[in-house]
Amino acid sequence: MKIKMLGTLLVIVAFTLTSFTDHSKKIEKKVNKEITNHFGTEEFSTEVIHISEADNNSVKSEFGKKNLLKITNADGIMGYAYIGNAPSKTATFDYLVIFDTEYTITISKVLIYREEYGGEIGSKRWLKQFIGKTLNDEVVFPGNIDAISGATISVRSMSMALGNLLESVKILHQKEAI
Repeated sequence: MKIKMLGTLLVIVAFTLTSFTDHSKKIEKKVNKEITNHFGTEEFSTEVIHISEADNNSVKSEFGKKNLLKITNADGIMGYAYIGNAPSKTATFDYLVIFDTEYTITISKVLIYREEYGGEIGSKRWLKQFIGKTLNDEVVFPGNIDAISGATISVRSMSMALGNLLESVKILHQKEAI
């Protein structure tokens, strides 16, 4: 009985690790595509920015999962990218935020949405509300972020995630951690 349970557990763990690896490659491919499209070049590299555990614990956004990147080319720093995950009604979704060198949001994109409803938050029209937001701006829903009928939970979640991200990047920048 214990051997059968152990075997089942190993199969589940192996499947989970394989899925995570594939999923990460899928996200990495989407991130690189967005960076290429945004900057108009395939001539760039990304470098993971490591945030200490103490600094990570002092902010609302999650860092340390290789999700904060410096984007560079031969001329220097082009910008920064953050890959996040936020809850929707019953699942989560992955998103990307690209900042310029002054930490102003230049792109916000939903990379993978895993639910049947609420996917409208991935529309360019809705996401453009975040473009131009700086470390001194607040993201407030309801307030300066528009609602989407049928996607209230996802709108609230994305708005909170980006508001927390701006606040977190501001704190890390002030601490000279980034």
